[in-house]
Amino acid sequence: MHIPDGFLSPPVAVATGIASAAVIAVALNRTRESLGLRQAPIMGLTTAFVFAAQMINFPVAGGTSGHLLGGALASVVLGSPWAATLAMSTVFIIQSVLFADGGITALGANIFNMGLVGIWVGWWLLQPLQQLLGGSRNRLPLAAGMAAGLSVVAAAICVAIELAISGTVALNIALPAMVGVHILIGIGEGLITGGVLTYLVKVRPDLLPGEQPRLQKWLVPVIGVLLISGVLSLFASSWPDGLEAVAEQYGFKDKEAVAIENPTPFADYGVKGLEEQPIGTSIAGLLGSAVSFGAAFGIAQLVKPKDA
Repeated sequence: MHIPDGFLSPPVAVATGIASAAVIAVALNRTRESLGLRQAPIMGLTTAFVFAAQMINFPVAGGTSGHLLGGALASVVLGSPWAATLAMSTVFIIQSVLFADGGITALGANIFNMGLVGIWVGWWLLQPLQQLLGGSRNRLPLAAGMAAGLSVVAAAICVAIELAISGTVALNIALPAMVGVHILIGIGEGLITGGVLTYLVKVRPDLLPGEQPRLQKWLVPVIGVLLISGVLSLFASSWPDGLEAVAEQYGFKDKEAVAIENPTPFADYGVKGLEEQPIGTSIAGLLGSAVSFGAAFGIAQLVKPKDA
């Protein structure tokens, strides 16, 4: 669902950029109020995991693929949609600037759609769904999985509206097309979110809010992130993702343009000179995960209270 340059009109790109920047500014302040000792490493690991997981496109119907958005999952693991806002925004900035994934001019829209909408819709739906399912912690994975799946559909609706306002494609075409394919991607999102949280609830509750004051046993989650980004990423589906497939089907793929030249040597999750080699993807994945962890950890250290 990463929007490239050229799909959005300047007013839409500017408006979504301002909205995203405003929410990030609030998130910096609100996260400062609640950050504890455990949050910096957990925030770094969560950000690195989402980056790594987004490299793995899974196939859905009709030659289309999708990948985890991760906003709902991040908000549950971090225990705060504000902290999740910082984590997810970090992922999208790194993807756009370092890997040319998503347009520079569309960065604000991508943060807004996949980050803010994904986070807040999932967060607002989580507690009512969990209560409806009985309210126990064991129901958290199911409730979060359902909320995560619905958050993907909400993000797709926002993308369709932005494309229509931009004059890229009519709403009566974009809306059903985007919602239809992202319902399927949302199922994948829900299954991944539920699976990860099932593992955390049963095996690693210290990684969830309200447990140990400090993160215990770093080795396993760090190795997991490295395996996802460096190894499992090699098996990602090559089919176009939801937005790409819709753009190809309805004839606006040619609107994609490079508004700002990005000289990164890691474009498309490869390494310059190793574009056709799997090792290039592995290096890019490992680098992106490390940068994501470092950036999020650094942000958490900067905004945490002095006495935390």
